[in-house]
Amino acid sequence: MEPIVGAILETVGEHVDCHRNFQNDVNDLRKRVADLKRRRNDKVAELQILDHSEKQVKEEVRGWLEDARRVIEIEMPDIEEEVQNVSKLSWGSLGRSVRQKIQEVREIYDRGCFPEGLVIERPPPIGITLPTENMVGEVDVKEQIWGYLGENESVGIPEPTTENGCKIVITSRSRDVCRQLCHRIVKVQPLSDQESLNLFLEKVGQNIQNIPNLKETLRLIVKECAGLPLAIVVIAGSMKGVEDIREWRNALRELRKCVVGTAEGSRGDEIFNRLKFSYDRLPNSNIKNCFLYCSLYPEDWEISRATVIEDWICVGLIEELGSRQEMHDKGHTILNRLENNCLVEKGLGEGHVKMHDVLRDMALHIKSIGPNKFMVEASMLLKNIPTENVWTQDLEKVSLMRNDISYIPENMSPKCSMLSTLILENNKKLREIPECFFANMPLLKFLNLSETGIEVLPNSICNLEKLTALILHGCEHLECMPSLAKLKALKKLDLWRAGLLVVPEGIEMLANLQYLDLCCPHLKELPTRMISELSCLQYLCRYKLSTEETLRGEAATLKELENFEGGFSDLKDFNYFVSKSKHFLGGLNHYVLVVGGFEIPCFNHSRSFEHNYCFKRVILVKCKIRGEDDLVLPDDLQVLSVGDCNTVSDISTFMKNTTQLRSYYLEQCKGIECVVSSSSFTFMNNLEQLSLLELDSLQDLVKVEKTTASPALTISPSIFSNLKHLTVWCCSRIKKLFPCELLQSQGLQNLELIKVISCDMMEEIIGWEDEEEGNETVFTLPKLRRLHLESLPELKRIFPERGKMVCDSLNSIVVCDCLKVKRIPLCLVHNEQPIGHPALQEIKVYPEGWWESLEWDNPNAKNILLPLVIKTRPPGQLYPAENLNA
Repeated sequence: MEPIVGAILETVGEHVDCHRNFQNDVNDLRKRVADLKRRRNDKVAELQILDHSEKQVKEEVRGWLEDARRVIEIEMPDIEEEVQNVSKLSWGSLGRSVRQKIQEVREIYDRGCFPEGLVIERPPPIGITLPTENMVGEVDVKEQIWGYLGENESVGIPEPTTENGCKIVITSRSRDVCRQLCHRIVKVQPLSDQESLNLFLEKVGQNIQNIPNLKETLRLIVKECAGLPLAIVVIAGSMKGVEDIREWRNALRELRKCVVGTAEGSRGDEIFNRLKFSYDRLPNSNIKNCFLYCSLYPEDWEISRATVIEDWICVGLIEELGSRQEMHDKGHTILNRLENNCLVEKGLGEGHVKMHDVLRDMALHIKSIGPNKFMVEASMLLKNIPTENVWTQDLEKVSLMRNDISYIPENMSPKCSMLSTLILENNKKLREIPECFFANMPLLKFLNLSETGIEVLPNSICNLEKLTALILHGCEHLECMPSLAKLKALKKLDLWRAGLLVVPEGIEMLANLQYLDLCCPHLKELPTRMISELSCLQYLCRYKLSTEETLRGEAATLKELENFEGGFSDLKDFNYFVSKSKHFLGGLNHYVLVVGGFEIPCFNHSRSFEHNYCFKRVILVKCKIRGEDDLVLPDDLQVLSVGDCNTVSDISTFMKNTTQLRSYYLEQCKGIECVVSSSSFTFMNNLEQLSLLELDSLQDLVKVEKTTASPALTISPSIFSNLKHLTVWCCSRIKKLFPCELLQSQGLQNLELIKVISCDMMEEIIGWEDEEEGNETVFTLPKLRRLHLESLPELKRIFPERGKMVCDSLNSIVVCDCLKVKRIPLCLVHNEQPIGHPALQEIKVYPEGWWESLEWDNPNAKNILLPLVIKTRPPGQLYPAENLNA
């Protein structure tokens, strides 16, 4: 009996305790859910910047994100509703549920650390033919390898078995590697004379064959390439556009000089000396040094064009010009020259380049034999900094970026009197640098400590009087700095997301400063008149401006300023700034003005030079906007982002003067029921990009009311006439994307991308109000390139049953988890004869059985499209990243 009584008393006691502490528990739950939301947003933002072409999100991460989403978006709103409606008498019973939810949220939050990363290497898809460039000279070798693969014998796998049937082919320039790992070795022979000539002509341009008397010289130049494909490509690139026979003959003499003496040398020398011919032909030492600088990045690294240009500016490889934009233009010109000469190549990412690993080795070889050497140990998994004896007097540049260096010995003081560049970027475990470390680096100009765990800078950094750039980007643990007053040569100071609490002393003394990023989340108000003292500033980033700073308007006094990014705590300060600064804003190449915060992932502000954009943008987060009188926008605004502004119900109320608006992002605005109504057609005329993200109340993209006077729907022909990209993500109530009349009015003729993801009630992409009336209609979207439909459980039709889609530019279709769709309405028949689609390159479908269940107007259509079908789940995006050039 006693245990039963005890259990009853314990339950009663718990009930009373839950009743008594109900409000505290609810507030605790709210705080924990807010923390979970921030952690989820951080992880989503981190996933955005990862390269999804070679990585895939871990299943445990996907599961965690789904658990977090369930709690934040589904369960917490239900609990909040119960809290609002529950009587005080029921606090005890609801309080138990709240405490259980607190424990669950705590567990989910703790699971979200992922110390080993969010992604894994993407396994190659099975049974898919990957697109590759045309290759030359490999036919015999390829057939030989295929022969080995067809036999029952590991081709290179240790302890091979007949049962496993697995084989692997390894390619390497090292015979020793092949000997150690492979059972059989196939040597890839140099290209034949004809293959070499064909490849050379492909890269240099067939038109050179029209140059009189060139044939023999051309043959001899190709012969000097020794059948080495990379040498042929690079040398051909260096001769592109040359039409003077005398220059060709001179090139032949120079090339022969390069290869003299390599016949008995190593294979590496044989390649390097031929490649060096293209390097030697660069017009001046500055461009050569720009090429050599690219070798400081890790092997096979995707190098941001804008970032490397910024570095070139900082180290003096691009001379001072009239403006920073002119210097970036010069940098892009140099990169284009290197690209045209095949010394760098386009990267996979937009606005990126990369170096072929052999060309990078050549660059490092060049610097190893000259008087001013490089030490490059980038991305080599170093745990310790190289020992002091390898820091020699003749070092010019040192790159130790992207390692695991955590400690620098306290007495280490490298004697590097010629060192000008030191890059320790992305050594996240590095917490401090000893006082004596910089003591013997008197010529150091460029110091990059970004994304390190640095907590304090040594005072000796103040003695680096030649320093022109100090990069502390993302140093979140750095809370204070020594005085910078003595760094008179400093031109760039990047403190983005540093943990600073106060502005470093002496910044106002840096008269030559051109680039200042003070976007530090915890930074207090700036000293009075500090900004106005920096008269050379070209780039300024400051979050958040106080009321006093706004009233002073110091930024507007900077005559050289080209790029400005500023944040405001509330609309009052923002409106005052815009109304008083329209002339100032109009004179800038680029600005980003933010009101509110950065809790929403896609609103993480993008840097103008990092991404090579020059646009004018306003970001509004958590603002109370009810009408056009509540908001003052710049006249030349190009990009508008609105997030978590729940008082906004009609976006047209403050859009009357935004005639230059090109891109519009709407996110988490619960009051938005439609994007465009009949009264707001005109402001959409120039819009090129529209992204609608997590709009819970959105029901219509375009809403036009029928009236007695006009029972038919009438839509302005100009609406969306310039729209190129449309993204709709997690809008749970919208059922139809476009009314059919919008296509009939030629309103979408420039549309290139339609992406609709995770819209639970979406039934039609193009819908017809009166489905049963009229004859079959053909819809034309002449510029549509990509159609991406994913996780749309209620989607029944892409187009009306009696409609067909003609889009001759379409090259990619993705349909994933849209099981109710029964037809893909492509026009594949002409005059009763089946034809292929002119541009279509791929159709990604999932699951596989869905494709088999599709219905076709013509029985041959399925067979026509089958070679293009890839039956696999696309990597997708957990969150739609912004890309103004996508």
